[in-house]
Amino acid sequence: MIGVADILITSDATLQSALERLDVTGLSVLLLVDEEGRFRQTVTDGDLRRLLLRNASLSDSLCLLPHAASVAVRGDPGEASILTLMDETRVSQVPVLDDFERPVGLYLRNLLNTRVQLSIPHMGEREMDFVKQAFASNWIAPLGPNVDAFEAELADHVGVGFAAALSSGTAALHLALVLLGIKSGDWVICSSFTFVASANPIIYQGAVPIFVDSEPATWNMCPRSLEAAIDTCIKTGNKPKAIVVAHLYGQSANMAEIMDIANSYSIPVVEDAAESLGSFCQGRHSGTIGKLGVYSFNGNKIITTSGGGMLVSDDEELIDRARFLSTQARDPVAHYEHSVTGYNYRMSNVLAGIGLGQLLVLEKRVAARRKVFERYKAELADVPGFNWMPEREGDFSNRWLSAFNLTKDTSVKSNELISALASENIEARYVWKPMHLQPLFKGALYFHADEKSYCDMLFETGVCLPSASNMSEAQQARVVDKIRSVMLRKGDVTK
Repeated sequence: MIGVADILITSDATLQSALERLDVTGLSVLLLVDEEGRFRQTVTDGDLRRLLLRNASLSDSLCLLPHAASVAVRGDPGEASILTLMDETRVSQVPVLDDFERPVGLYLRNLLNTRVQLSIPHMGEREMDFVKQAFASNWIAPLGPNVDAFEAELADHVGVGFAAALSSGTAALHLALVLLGIKSGDWVICSSFTFVASANPIIYQGAVPIFVDSEPATWNMCPRSLEAAIDTCIKTGNKPKAIVVAHLYGQSANMAEIMDIANSYSIPVVEDAAESLGSFCQGRHSGTIGKLGVYSFNGNKIITTSGGGMLVSDDEELIDRARFLSTQARDPVAHYEHSVTGYNYRMSNVLAGIGLGQLLVLEKRVAARRKVFERYKAELADVPGFNWMPEREGDFSNRWLSAFNLTKDTSVKSNELISALASENIEARYVWKPMHLQPLFKGALYFHADEKSYCDMLFETGVCLPSASNMSEAQQARVVDKIRSVMLRKGDVTK
């Protein structure tokens, strides 16, 4: 239900003012009220258009509107009942009235029926300008001025020396392992609680993934489990050649402790910051602390290029090598000559143009996602059973996804909540299934410092809620209302 303060209008208003009100609100409906504020009827853009077609002028008043009985409800019967009423009466707007017949809210079918998705692209105002430049200059193929500018501006934004724009975050992570010399039979440590793209490049190289548990403070790689894994690997004669640390849902891992451990063993660290662009770890941009960092611009990320990624480092030689390998590793001679295996991993100039426009609004997108998270947390503060994903003191999460795990204070299960939201056309997701539980990695070594695996518990109880930066407050209210109703049925709401 949405507010009505801006869509109330009286019959002495002109058609001109009514049309201007529709233009400002963008809702395509006004509520006509009498002098006492009591509801008379709905007025749609179609009603006003029909008046004009009957030769009414813009200066005429709404008194010319023919009276029409409009559907309205007293009190608030809830979204399900409203949708049923809309279907039965074939209307798309239902005002909610108080005991004095005054409008206090409005239901719109398009808001009720629209699917609330987990995370969708949010375009700004400049992306098309850069794309048009690519078309105007015919720089459509990979490379070009947009690519160069995107690399330079992103590197400057996160405070790193160099960047290579690539076709995906996975491609960037794969190249990171290639650059570190990872080969068949090498052992590589990786976060277990992550998306499979963090681990797949290890297999691409024929290397052996070794998985490590998460910690409660960040939900990311546990330093104690990491050190236990390294010690065990060394004792078996297989010192790890690299560590891949994932920063999930916008929250950075405890990089200070992880880097201390990695440096003490001289093991390079690759940061999988696909989900944490715009986040900070103790004052430094997530993705800029390890030897190499990876960002993703997939369609569901904090900013997007439709598909794409970036590899960053302060090591210029590594990034130069990445650019060489990502363009089929063509040797610098007049003819086509290749001495090493290359890849077709470069970002196109068109997509880089989208990235330039998106980068301009990154901070706004982060602020919007954080606001979504805080609103969930506040609106559900009186509902027991929620353990919201933490933000470690000194860190700053972009809150790419609003995530929580259900505690023992509730009898609700994650699958029940996700199914209930799906029944209302709301997309929620389980948190990542740990890699050591995946059939693909059956038999892989897995280390957890505590008696019980923490990321196993997170998978069993965790939920990700719709978190798009362009999600409306009305859409978020739908999500909150459904969560509350599920908890109420289970007897878990305190008030």
